[in-house]
Amino acid sequence: MTSPGLTEPDSVLPAARGAGTPHGRRVVWKFGGTSVGDAGRLRAVAERLVAARRQGTQVVAVLSAMGGTTDELVQQAYGLSTEPQPRELDALLSVGEMMSCALAAIAVHDLGERAVSLTGAQAGICTDDAHGNARLQQICPRRITEALDEGAIVLVAGFQGVSGHGDITTLGRGGSDATAIALASALGARECDIFTDVPGVFTADPRVVPDARKLTAVSHEEMLHLADAGARVLQTRAVELAAAHDIDIHVRSSFTSEPGTWIRRQTSALEDERISGIAHTGHDPVYTVSCPSPAMVTAAMAQRGLAIGLILPDEQNVRFTAPGVGGAQVTAAMAAMDLDVSVHDDLGSVSVVSSMVVNRSDIAATILSALENSRIHAHLITCMPSRVSCHVLAADVGRAAQVLHDAFQLHAAEESISGSSATEMSRTAPVAVR
Repeated sequence: MTSPGLTEPDSVLPAARGAGTPHGRRVVWKFGGTSVGDAGRLRAVAERLVAARRQGTQVVAVLSAMGGTTDELVQQAYGLSTEPQPRELDALLSVGEMMSCALAAIAVHDLGERAVSLTGAQAGICTDDAHGNARLQQICPRRITEALDEGAIVLVAGFQGVSGHGDITTLGRGGSDATAIALASALGARECDIFTDVPGVFTADPRVVPDARKLTAVSHEEMLHLADAGARVLQTRAVELAAAHDIDIHVRSSFTSEPGTWIRRQTSALEDERISGIAHTGHDPVYTVSCPSPAMVTAAMAQRGLAIGLILPDEQNVRFTAPGVGGAQVTAAMAAMDLDVSVHDDLGSVSVVSSMVVNRSDIAATILSALENSRIHAHLITCMPSRVSCHVLAADVGRAAQVLHDAFQLHAAEESISGSSATEMSRTAPVAVR
């Protein structure tokens, strides 16, 4: 049964699950763009896959495009057109993951083992027709299992699938994470390793907060809120899928053999008031539409399949956020409905994620006091289940993250998986506007 936040249909994944097969233990690993960033790193990934195979493990690896490849392809497309056709853009962007898989397969063969690279379509990943942000509909992994049973390492191109019309589709930024989680459940695995350029999930981005601490474990719910608030270690949809289908995620470094962070189901019914961490988004603008109807604004966004976050209407205007959506997309969506939009473009956001924020006004009080004492102005504050977020000037985001990390003493917090039954985030409630 799907969780409230899961938009992928139940038919995506089978109910039957197992820890292994008659041919040996089966694992699903995903390697991010930095992990396959050049020939040397691709070969290192191939060596890790080969070592596992020689230990009798059946290995499925989902690969992202080599670091920077997708951005380069996007730039080429927009260099030719200000509004590339979505179908063709998907066909273009899917190439990066295919290239990574083919190169890794070549490296595996050179190391003396068999490998087969598969596109999303060849791997049986079926989606709807929403180009650029397609939703998974069904996984038919027969070709994968046949190759595994023949002793091959299987390399699957992440971030992509095929629509009912036979067109290539992509799953949105970070979609390779969702590919890996979906394949793990479809293949009967109970866990999925996500190899990346960081050693795990931290209490804050260590590049911004140097004393951030690596967590041993967090719950699916906590990770969902961290990812939604800007923690880029995992795609939000991937965490939703893992929670819905009871897949444990192990986020770990691709450059070492050290254990990382486990993301698991909550294991206790007791209420745990732990602050999980600080997440931030460097660019999180607030849009204002000269229109008293929030229905018109949301309809304009919905017609183009664009996400919308906070909505704050008054008698004359509607203010809203659109996490992960480009400003040009928002402007085009409003123009299509003859709506004028302005943007407060120099804002970012910082969030405190907890297993229990509902009715915890002391958390909001600590946040606002710490920011005010550091002379950081909060332009917009929102309270949600398991999260309090503040919009601040983009130039202050990094400093705000450090201030809040210090305020909650997260560098010294006890590591323990949350035991609360945090409610799925569904609706924002503004508590203060400045």
